[in-house]
Amino acid sequence: MDVNGTVADGFEPVREAFAANFALLGERGAAVAVYRDGHKVVDLWAGTKDVDGTAPWEPGTAQIVRSATKGVVAAGLLLLHQRGELDLDAPVGTYWPEYKAAGKEHTLVRHLLAHRAGVPVLDRPLTPAEAADPELGAAAVAAQAPVWEPGTDHGYHAQTFSWLAGELLRRVTGRPAGAWLADELARPVGADLWLGLPESEQARVGRVGPVDAPESAGGLRTRPKRAVAEAYADPESLTRRAFAAITPLPDENAPAYRAAALPASNGIATADGLARFYASLIGEVDGGTRLFTPETAALARTEQSAGPDRVLVVGTRFGLGHMLHGAASPLLSPGSFGHPGRGGALAFADPETHVAFGYVTNGFRKSVTADPRAQALVRAVRTALA
Repeated sequence: MDVNGTVADGFEPVREAFAANFALLGERGAAVAVYRDGHKVVDLWAGTKDVDGTAPWEPGTAQIVRSATKGVVAAGLLLLHQRGELDLDAPVGTYWPEYKAAGKEHTLVRHLLAHRAGVPVLDRPLTPAEAADPELGAAAVAAQAPVWEPGTDHGYHAQTFSWLAGELLRRVTGRPAGAWLADELARPVGADLWLGLPESEQARVGRVGPVDAPESAGGLRTRPKRAVAEAYADPESLTRRAFAAITPLPDENAPAYRAAALPASNGIATADGLARFYASLIGEVDGGTRLFTPETAALARTEQSAGPDRVLVVGTRFGLGHMLHGAASPLLSPGSFGHPGRGGALAFADPETHVAFGYVTNGFRKSVTADPRAQALVRAVRTALA
């Protein structure tokens, strides 16, 4: 497989690992970008734009990044906190009065961000068309009774995070989440990422789809553990119900789905867009904009939830919307913060090494938090920094 792009001196291991993903792990089309000290040091792409096509991946090819979207939206809410517009210790109902229903009146903003809100499921799942309506989705989670007392435990809000975070952002800013994020996050740092894809950008986005994984390759586990697989198979489990909050599953390649704004699941980005965005959270990018103050960057990686996850059935660690370093989140160092996308994408910042990382793919695996292709690339970055 021909690998296109460039790496700075010393980052050759990332090129080697990227090529190995195609040779050993069945990668179809992907890109990876790495920034260090606000400057790009890795910019690689290879394969096909579409998982089921033959057209080549190009430098500006973008893909849906699933739950990596959550990290971008969480950064938006932290930016509002930095500006004094959002109090993390205020009840969600302070900004969104309807949310006080069904025993949720004491849910704090930080509970919502840290997956402690207790509403990872909907008693009546939404159809894809209903899910794309932000008002309907917000009304559904506002009416939902929690499955545990808010703030007392944590479990991944796989789909409901869309309406929880999106509506909170809208209530504070008075603007739709996608439009606000474009103006306040993406555009200021020149990042190619969107929540609600404009029609003008549709042509650059590749088709995504499932790809098979070998049992293992190079010592990396490529299939989920039995307990995790069983949880996904059980229709009564919180795991299955959380991911089925939208039923049936939407067509991720449909223009209407891509044009919708679902903060939990349908952001679209280039690898460079994700890496550049995260670089702006920990420093100036190319000598320009920095979004987070050092204090907010420190807050982003402050642990809020840790231990067995009631939804993912593995140990997880969360800050205020971002996954933190741990067995289930293969980031760079203990100070890293970011978010994976189920079965593929990964993006994060590491203040300790001044590195920001973005990886996107058109082939999705069954893994949720630890895709072996992304893990291999992160390990290569570690090697390059050693």
